[in-house]
Amino acid sequence: MITEILSKWYTIFFLILAIIIIGGFSNLSLEPTPLPSQEENDFSKEESLPAAVSKAPATTTIDAEIQESTFQPPEIVKAVYLTGWSASNPRVVDYVIDIAKNTEINAVVVDVKDWSGYITYDTNVPEAEQYEAERILIPDIEAFVERFHKQGIYVIARITVFQDPVLAWTKPNLAVYRKSNKFLLWLDKSGLAWIDPASKESWDYNIAIAEDALSRGFDELNFDYVRFPSDGNLENMGFPLWNGTTSKNLIIKGFYQSLREKLPQATLSVDLFGLSTVSSNFGVGQNIEDAYQYFDFVCPMVYPSHYVDGFRGYQNPAEYPYEIVKYSMDNALERLNVFNQVYPTKARLRPWLQDFDLGATYDKDMVQSEINGVSEALGEHFSGFMLWNSRNVYTIEALLPAD
Repeated sequence: MITEILSKWYTIFFLILAIIIIGGFSNLSLEPTPLPSQEENDFSKEESLPAAVSKAPATTTIDAEIQESTFQPPEIVKAVYLTGWSASNPRVVDYVIDIAKNTEINAVVVDVKDWSGYITYDTNVPEAEQYEAERILIPDIEAFVERFHKQGIYVIARITVFQDPVLAWTKPNLAVYRKSNKFLLWLDKSGLAWIDPASKESWDYNIAIAEDALSRGFDELNFDYVRFPSDGNLENMGFPLWNGTTSKNLIIKGFYQSLREKLPQATLSVDLFGLSTVSSNFGVGQNIEDAYQYFDFVCPMVYPSHYVDGFRGYQNPAEYPYEIVKYSMDNALERLNVFNQVYPTKARLRPWLQDFDLGATYDKDMVQSEINGVSEALGEHFSGFMLWNSRNVYTIEALLPAD
């Protein structure tokens, strides 16, 4: 009797042990974990629409026939941002077109490859299909772009580069890994995986996506997350390709150069941390002078909420949008002028501005203060601005009426 009882307990013990061991090995898997839902942040759900948008009648975003575009790009670009999810919603597209009809806005930035690594339309890039990186939200990309053009709206394709969970899970040999366990991908504080910025294979992949977007009628290619990671357990980062000694700035500059060499005639822009306007080396490889050399538009993200408390003596920089933006753009322009004396460039400054609540409530006056700060800092060199709101709801009353 005792023997039978012990036998049963041993069986249960070893079963539990086996489950623990198997579970432990499963944690070593490089299979992807589900990505956070983008729906909660965008217009993919009806209830997330502003009242004016959700009650408006939907119109089709697809024209029966695409006519040859006679669109002429504006000299000064003033844009709002659209996620791929928002771009797939006809009511949101109507909302943006309505903004452009009634205000100074004349451009839209649309996610082609977003934070998740997914591409929002069906490309002709073989690797995109191989990596299962296409999440087709916009079924007819040419008609989508042409609809904006017919309304006189400049269309910019945004491509997130080195923050790329899809590519990282598919090609872990290119991804940042954990020094503490090389079998695990390193993740930032949002749980997202990154590609080693020294990976020329990833350079080529992103450039191929850019070339495809250009062939679909986009007017400009905008590149974001062109840097090393900036948050999470940075000391635990391991890089499969970067040697750890070459300057991060040189690695990023190498990508800039490759981009320009392979897209010599394209209009290119790059997004940089706002801190790049006042610092030359803050650990992520972004040097504004490097960007001046290769891009048509350099776009510092001068969100006041993203400056450290105490910056320029402001305990909460978010409460001082005019002062933070003007100081940043004053510095950016001064550095551009100095750079031009040695290396003449066609680069212009066109910053991202905050149109979301963080650190302070960004109402009409706050957003207008940012726009005034840019305009006054750049003067005759003013080339526009871009408004960022991840939910794509904009403070329309802060904008000037259409001409």
